[in-house]
Amino acid sequence: MRTAYDFWLLDLDGTLIDVEPDYVHEVMREVGDRIGRPFTEREAELLWHGLGGSRDELLRRWGFEPTEFWATFHAVEDPIARAEHSFVYDDAASVANLDRPTGLVTHSQQRLADAALDALDISDWFDTVVCCDDELGWKPDPAPVQLAMTNLGVGPDHRGVLVGDGPQDVGAAWNAGLDGIHVERHGHERRGSCVLGDRRVTSFDDLLGTGASASD
Repeated sequence: MRTAYDFWLLDLDGTLIDVEPDYVHEVMREVGDRIGRPFTEREAELLWHGLGGSRDELLRRWGFEPTEFWATFHAVEDPIARAEHSFVYDDAASVANLDRPTGLVTHSQQRLADAALDALDISDWFDTVVCCDDELGWKPDPAPVQLAMTNLGVGPDHRGVLVGDGPQDVGAAWNAGLDGIHVERHGHERRGSCVLGDRRVTSFDDLLGTGASASD
């Protein structure tokens, strides 16, 4: 599928794939039990999907030290269990047909991303996978995006785009000199805000479903 872009970068969780709600609540119940503070379903969804803005800022408002919370969270999560409860958004299937260099830039830990990509059989959609961490940086830091571009063999003379479901994705795109497209999976009312971007869509069908130019 030909597009107006020379290369594509995509976020993973919440953009191309997601997890079943029951799994979200199950994990957050266990995390709450371990840290001695239960989470409501709404709080669990805000944290999991990043609907309330910065997760770390949200945790601080609730009285948690983010580093300790995430250590507990990652101790609870099992890559295989998460992968078994994951699914690919139907409209994301068109990504497999892109005929341009295509990569992932994700906040998922390597062990989680690898398990999901293998279980969902979508590893071959991508030419590179970059997992953010404390050493490399986290979106909207452009460093993970720039690493993905290096891995793809593209540079500032190539027109590229980063598609994601959160403001950090658009920010990372802009900071790296790319177009940033926001795909809204939850709706503005549930999110509680509107994410700016060079383009805002609710489905990959709006970008790729008809084979139309991605800049239309």
